[in-house]
Amino acid sequence: MKVGRIIKVSGPLVVAEGMDEANIFDVVNVSDNKLIGEIIEMRGDKASIQVYEETTGIGPGEPVYTTGEPLSVELGPGLMEAMFDGIQRPLEPIRELAGDFLTRGIEVPSLNREKKWYFTPSINVGDDVVEGDIIGTVQETSVIVHKIMVPPGVAGRVKTIEEGEFTVTDSICLVEGEKEVSIQMLQRWPVRKGRPVKEKLNPDEPLITGQRVIDTFFPAAKGGTSAIPGPFGSGKTVVQHQLAKWADAEIIVYVGCGERGNEMTDVLMEFPEIKDPKTGESLMKRTILIANTSNMPVAAREASIYTGITIAEYFRDMGYSVAIMADSTSRWAEALREMSGRLEEMPGDEGYPAYLASRVAAFYERAGKAVCLGSDNRIGALTVIGAVSPPGGDISEPVSQATLRIVKVFWGLDASLAYRRHFPAINWLNSYSLYQNKVDEWMNENLDEDFSKNRIMAMSLLQEESGLQEIVRLVGRDSLSEGDQLKLEAAKSIREDFLQQNAFNEDDTYTSLKKQNLMLKMVLAFYNEGKRALDNGVYLNEVTELPVRERIARAKYLAEENIGDIENIINETSTAIDELISKGGILNA
Repeated sequence: MKVGRIIKVSGPLVVAEGMDEANIFDVVNVSDNKLIGEIIEMRGDKASIQVYEETTGIGPGEPVYTTGEPLSVELGPGLMEAMFDGIQRPLEPIRELAGDFLTRGIEVPSLNREKKWYFTPSINVGDDVVEGDIIGTVQETSVIVHKIMVPPGVAGRVKTIEEGEFTVTDSICLVEGEKEVSIQMLQRWPVRKGRPVKEKLNPDEPLITGQRVIDTFFPAAKGGTSAIPGPFGSGKTVVQHQLAKWADAEIIVYVGCGERGNEMTDVLMEFPEIKDPKTGESLMKRTILIANTSNMPVAAREASIYTGITIAEYFRDMGYSVAIMADSTSRWAEALREMSGRLEEMPGDEGYPAYLASRVAAFYERAGKAVCLGSDNRIGALTVIGAVSPPGGDISEPVSQATLRIVKVFWGLDASLAYRRHFPAINWLNSYSLYQNKVDEWMNENLDEDFSKNRIMAMSLLQEESGLQEIVRLVGRDSLSEGDQLKLEAAKSIREDFLQQNAFNEDDTYTSLKKQNLMLKMVLAFYNEGKRALDNGVYLNEVTELPVRERIARAKYLAEENIGDIENIINETSTAIDELISKGGILNA
């Protein structure tokens, strides 16, 4: 092993000489404490190393040992339900060993080497296999079957394969190709390199989240990319928690990148107690947490989102639909900026490095719906949802702009909506989804042929309300015609009775597509019937004071099994308007 010597220490940046045999992105052990670091720049025999642990007390002259390998993650049974730090150190085993805080230089394998898993082969001796083929399965949790795959670059004929209990490092299969390869349940993969697929597909199926403002107005697609920019206190983390809990992805990877420790604590305390609506089991049975809180070494933030997305790609390769929540990519960009400053690189906008946009793009481009490696042509999807925390809520700053250039869904959180207690505080006037047309086709085909027509009508009412509110502020509401005042009432109903959603109410926290569709029809039925009443000489206040409006407002709290009542409310609205018209006809006579 080649040994270098430290010549400079600048916070998490260490410069070592005598490293001419090392390569960029190699992992090194810094000082006799064996701190984990990664080479991020080479100049001659001098290597600049970002250290993923606290560097206090380290000085010039101390040794640096190169491993000759890139920063990699361990992939295999044992990932599910686990909580790792930014470089995939398992936090629970470390706590048992060293207490509540990370001890410098502590080495614990990411996956438990002693635990035995029952491996069930799905192929036989003599079968031909190629890279990506599933050779067997392990029941990792009660809801997730872990599929053991032939590693990339391996192909040949199966010489031996065994059923039984094995650790992740035991040989379970021998494959004879150009050379004999022993396959274990454990794979290693460099985090900065995307895992290969056969073919990327067009994302055309919605990621159903149960959040009405998202599913109906600004849908995400399975295999798509979404960003949630918003100022402090506008509800980014709660939106991500809701998506992690309710989105119809089979596996969730939640990365807390530079977030407050109490937010990760909330996740840790809540997720095990939440019943997964699809399986009835705890949500943690299909969740992996990566915690790199704001008090952990800043350089490890830079690695944390790569660790998360590599684990997510691994499960996508099994044919699962995976969603990764990165909260927040702004903290990751701040870590990039700090390391760039210590490297004395030429700064770009607001001090961020010039390569910020390309790094953001490289991260989001790893999302996608794809035909996985293997002879069965299974399809997996990896959806990336990134939160952005622009200082002061100003989305013209570099991280937000670099993100918006690459993602296809923008859920713009609005502090003024949050202050008015309107949650989710997604602003319907400046958010957008570029998957809208594909999702509309899917909804019209699978849900209701009038879905897209109703959505467009509701959105146009919300946009017209914005213009009418300007007039109201200038000259008062009474200056508007009764038709325009009805539009304001209908838009208010869309906002309060449809878009607003209570994350803490058992029946309102998740809304099925069927219920969303009926609720939208119900709100628009009130507007259409109201318009019919006005056309027949009924006064607006008679329409707005109808008792059925109370039932419309409370429809969101109907349990899923009672959503047939929404059809009754639509019929009741029509009947009430018929009565008003006939009463008006008698009076006119």
